[in-house]
Amino acid sequence: MTNRRHFLAAVGAAALAGCAQIGKSARSAHVVVVGGGFGGATAAKYLRLWSDANVRVTLIERNARFVSCPMSNLVIGGMQTMAQITHDYTGLRDHHGVRVVQDTVTAIDPAARELRLASGERLHYDRLLLSPGIDFMPERIDGLAGHEDEIPHAWKAGPQTTILQRQLAAMPDGGVFAIHIPKAPFRCPPGPYERASLVADYCRRHKPRAKVLVLDANADIQSKKGLFLAAWGDRYRGMIEYRPNNQLLGVDARTRTAKLEFDDVKADVLNVIPPQRAGKVVELIGSRLVNDRWVSVDWLSTEVRDVPNVHVIGDATLSAPRMPKSGTMANQQAKVAAAAILHLLADLPPNPAPVVMNTCYSYVGGDSAMHVASVHRFDTAEHTFLPVEGAGGLSAVASPAEATAAQAWAHNIWADMLR
Repeated sequence: MTNRRHFLAAVGAAALAGCAQIGKSARSAHVVVVGGGFGGATAAKYLRLWSDANVRVTLIERNARFVSCPMSNLVIGGMQTMAQITHDYTGLRDHHGVRVVQDTVTAIDPAARELRLASGERLHYDRLLLSPGIDFMPERIDGLAGHEDEIPHAWKAGPQTTILQRQLAAMPDGGVFAIHIPKAPFRCPPGPYERASLVADYCRRHKPRAKVLVLDANADIQSKKGLFLAAWGDRYRGMIEYRPNNQLLGVDARTRTAKLEFDDVKADVLNVIPPQRAGKVVELIGSRLVNDRWVSVDWLSTEVRDVPNVHVIGDATLSAPRMPKSGTMANQQAKVAAAAILHLLADLPPNPAPVVMNTCYSYVGGDSAMHVASVHRFDTAEHTFLPVEGAGGLSAVASPAEATAAQAWAHNIWADMLR
C-alpha cells in the first residue's frame, strides 16, 4: 500500500521541476481552493508540499467532512458503513498547514481577485482553484425537482446514500429496484452499472425474488461492458434486466413511476441519476460554459480559458478526449494544477508535457471487482490531453484479488489527498 501511495504522488511530482526555488519566489502568494473532494483537497496539500510551505493555501469546503463517492455503492449494498467512507480534514490543517474553512462561496470578483463567503469574510487570492464537482439538473425531468428524497440519486455520497440504502432494505422480496442512467457525460461512467450489481448482490442475499431494472438513456453500457454483462449473466441471471435507449421524460414521486419515451415503469425503489453539470459556484466567475454545463480549461495549466488567474479541475471541466470524470482523474489533475500554479506564481511556464493516469475499480459483488486504467499525455499539437494508445488496460475478469486491490486503492488515494 505504501508503494502505491508513493506512486500516486510521484505521477504528479513528475510534473514539477525546481519546487524549492518556486516556493521561495512565491513566498507571499495566497492560493484559495474551493471544494474539498478528490481534486481540491489534493491540490491544497500539494501546493503546500511543493512550495515547501511557502505558499499560503486556504481551502473552502461547505461540509465538515469528506464522504467518498467511490465505495459508496458498497454502503448502499450493505457491505460497508458510512463511517468507513467518511474522513476529516485534520491532516490538511495539522500536518500541512492548510487553512480549512467550512463555508460557502457567495461571490467571486476575478478582476479584483477576491471572493466573499456566506459568513461575510472576504478573501483575496493570487490564484483561485475551483474543484466543485457536479451539480444536478432535476428540472430537466418533469416531476423530479423537489422530490429527490423520495426518488434519490445518491450520486453525491452523504445523506442520499443512506436514504437509498434504507429504501432498498425496506423493499419487499419480489419488489423492483429501478435505476435510471442519464445521457453521457456523467460522473463515474461505470458507477451506475456497479450500483446495479451491488443492489443485485444485496437482493440475492436478502430478497432473492427481487428484480433490478437498469434503464439507460444511452445506447449501450458506458464502461466495462463485457465484464458487467459477464457478471450479470453469471451471478445475477434473471435478476438484472438491462434496457438501453430509455430516455426519462418525467417521474411520479407518489407512485415511484418512471415515465420513459415509450412506456412507464413502476418500481418499489426508483433511483434516478439526473443530468449533471459543473458545480454552480463556477457561475460566479463569469466563464462561458460549454453547453451551459462544463468549464473549458487550458489543460496545460488548468486555467479557465476566458477567466485569468482562475483554475478549474475535476468533474466540473469539459473533459479532454476519452478522459473520464473520476476520483483518480481529479486527483491527477490537482497535481498538474498545483505544479502549474506554482510555476506561474514564479513567472515560469508550466511543464510542457504533463502526464496523468486513471484507475477505476468497479465491484460486481461484495467479494469481486474489476478495473480499467488509462494514461493521458499532453499533446502539444492538439493542446489537450490525449490517451496513450496501448497504455493502461482492462481486467480480464472480475475477481476477489481485484476487490482487495480496490480497497487498497481507496485507502491510498484518501491518504494521498487528506494526510
